[in-house]
Amino acid sequence: MIRVEKLHRHFGGFRAVDGATLEIADGSITGLVGPNGAGKTTLFNVIAGALPPTSGRVMMDGEDVTGLPPHALFHKGLLRTFQIAHEFSSMTCRENLMMVPPAQSGETLWNAWFGRARIREEEDALRRKADEVLDFLTISHLRDERAGNLSGGQKKLLELGRTMMVDAKIVFLDEVGAGVNRTLLNTIGDAILRLNAERGYTFCMIEHDMDFIGRLCDPVIVMAEGKVLAEGTIEQIKSDERVIEAYLGTGLKNKESA
Repeated sequence: MIRVEKLHRHFGGFRAVDGATLEIADGSITGLVGPNGAGKTTLFNVIAGALPPTSGRVMMDGEDVTGLPPHALFHKGLLRTFQIAHEFSSMTCRENLMMVPPAQSGETLWNAWFGRARIREEEDALRRKADEVLDFLTISHLRDERAGNLSGGQKKLLELGRTMMVDAKIVFLDEVGAGVNRTLLNTIGDAILRLNAERGYTFCMIEHDMDFIGRLCDPVIVMAEGKVLAEGTIEQIKSDERVIEAYLGTGLKNKESA
C-alpha cells in the first residue's frame, strides 16, 4: 500500500526525518511509536503532502506520490487526521460530514440556478450517508449538535467519520487517543477495528498509549531521532533493548545493569 524509501525532511541543520524506510501493508493497522521528537508527525506530514521531503520517495500502490499536495492524495484515497481535531465548530455533526465529499453539484453557480433538483437529490443522499456514519460510530444522538460543543473524544470520532464519507484506502491517525477518556477511546478503537475488518480500511496510527497500540496494531514501527529503530509485534517491541533505551535512556539501563 505505502512504501517510504530513504525519506529525509530537514529543517536547516535539524534532521526531523533522517533516512526513514518503512512499509505499510494493505489491510493492516500499523502502529508508529517513539519518544517525543522522534519525527513521527513530520513523517506523517511528508507522506500526506503537507510538507515536501528533502529527499527520498513515497510510493502508494506502486505509484510515486512524493510531494503531491494533500488534495491530490485525498482523491487517491489517502486521508489523515490530526492531534487536534479540525471540525467546523458552528456546523452540526451531520453538516460536518456532508461537507466532505468533493465536487458537489451545489458548489457551482450554474447548478445553483438551474440544477436545484439535482442538488436536492444529492444532499438527500449525503444526509442519509452521514446518518449511517453517525450510527456506525454510535454518536447518532449528536447528529444535530454543533461540532464545537463536542468533547475531545467525540470530535475525534467525528473526524474519523469524515474519512467514511469518501472512498478512503488508507487513513493516517495522529494521536487519535490524545485527551480522550477510556470509554470513548474504546469506542474509537472498536470503530477502527470494524472499519478495518468490514470495509477494508488500512490504518497507520501514531499513539503513545501502548495498551491501545497493543490492542489494535500489528506491526508496530518504532522511530527515534528521525530513523526507524525497530519493527515487530507489540511483544517484540516491548522487549527490544534498543526501544527501551530510546524511551527510558541509557542511564536507567546502566543503573539496572549495575
